[in-house]
Amino acid sequence: MRAALLKGHLSRFSLFLHYLREDKTEKLLQNKWQLFIPFPICRDTKLSPEGPYRAAAWMATGSQSSIHHPSNSFYSRLERPPQPSPGAAMRGLKRLRLKIWRRCALLLLLLWAACWVVVSAALFLLHRSVFSESCTDEKSHRILARLCLDYSSGALTGDLCEDLCVAQKLVYKHCLYYDRGKKVIQADWRGQPIILKSKKESFSSYQHLSMLEEVETQDIPETELLLMVALEVKNALGLELSNNTMGPLWTRKKGPRWKAQVASMWSLLQQEEYIYFSLLQDFSKHVLRIIGSCGHFYAVEYLTAGHAWHKTLFPLENVISPSLSGHRSRVRAIIDIALSFLDMVQHFDNDFSHRLHLCDIKPENFAIRHDLTVVAIDVDMAFFEPKMRDILEQKCTGDEDCNFFDCFSKCNLKIRKCGAQRANNNLQVICDKIFRRWFSPNLRGALVSLPLQLQLQKAVQECAQPGLTGATGHQRTLKSLSELYHLLRVTQRELQGAE
Repeated sequence: MRAALLKGHLSRFSLFLHYLREDKTEKLLQNKWQLFIPFPICRDTKLSPEGPYRAAAWMATGSQSSIHHPSNSFYSRLERPPQPSPGAAMRGLKRLRLKIWRRCALLLLLLWAACWVVVSAALFLLHRSVFSESCTDEKSHRILARLCLDYSSGALTGDLCEDLCVAQKLVYKHCLYYDRGKKVIQADWRGQPIILKSKKESFSSYQHLSMLEEVETQDIPETELLLMVALEVKNALGLELSNNTMGPLWTRKKGPRWKAQVASMWSLLQQEEYIYFSLLQDFSKHVLRIIGSCGHFYAVEYLTAGHAWHKTLFPLENVISPSLSGHRSRVRAIIDIALSFLDMVQHFDNDFSHRLHLCDIKPENFAIRHDLTVVAIDVDMAFFEPKMRDILEQKCTGDEDCNFFDCFSKCNLKIRKCGAQRANNNLQVICDKIFRRWFSPNLRGALVSLPLQLQLQKAVQECAQPGLTGATGHQRTLKSLSELYHLLRVTQRELQGAE
């Protein structure tokens, strides 16, 4: 029996040596110690580094009972792990809870951020789908095909319909943009680039003249039609016009398509921009010229619009001769364009029966002709004084409630109503949004003397500051206008003298 027991010890010892050769001592210490101890030892004991070697020596001697003796050197090497105090355990538990809480908070934050990104993207796509439309050639062709179908059925007419729908002398080029229902298409008319515009897509979207359904159009007196035109203009622009002023809006004569003429005219009169261009083109060089119309679409001259991202705001390649290209020519062109902006401001302020306010001033709403004249190409946000007062005079709780794009007034807190008089003006907004970009420090380089550059920059900065209302504000505007005219003229002479 003693021999069998010794044989078992030797087999365990050989297994121990195998673990040593395989460099698994640590694993042996943690998991396999019970293989070498033939008597019960508490599983929670932690062996010292010498433990395996002393165990091997013990097994080689075959001593069994000595392991229970308290004085045994091997038993003294066996240590119990230190038991943590209750305070340390609580601190460890708190640290664990804090760590878990931080991880949960981080996960919740990441989840919230992901949801925010998804919702924002969805709202952006929804906004684009609701307030804007895709501008495609296919849809543009479909719109023009429907226009020609209405023309062939006799529902509408115009001086460009024959060239568009029959003779093919008005040819579609590409779509420029669709924005909030407004359609803008580039076309070529007898070799001349033009722009086709309409506030709505289809002819049926416009309000029909009920009178056309009630009586024969041949029986409608022309004076009655002129009165209806005057009322429509008053509703659109807030102006009362005499019959003598209606010429650009109503020049058609009675004929076989007279009913279609009246219906087409009525659709055009529901577009404020068309009324502006029609009334002002004979009195102002700063608005687009109307070339003709077909139904609810009207054609205007093609001009390249400005862009805020453009270095000079307006593309000058088309208005500067190649022989004059260069930095000096660009600077001269910018000075000439700035003077044309001042001419336009003075013209819109003084040359009509009422001041014309521009409430959406940005490079994209203006273009430059070959003679460097500034042209307002988008006047959807232009209003004469009577209409401007109606727009501004709204209820308010602060000045921020009295802002209408680039036009704003002051809030009277006593009566909680915005003032009807505009607090800023066209010149101030042009100085702020356009002239600041042109006359910023070092933009003109060495072509203009430094003192003149500094004077011009200072004048632009003062002009761009919101002014005062009433007579004081008007005097300040006149002073800024006069000073800018003077400095730009002096700059022109300096550039000419340097050549």
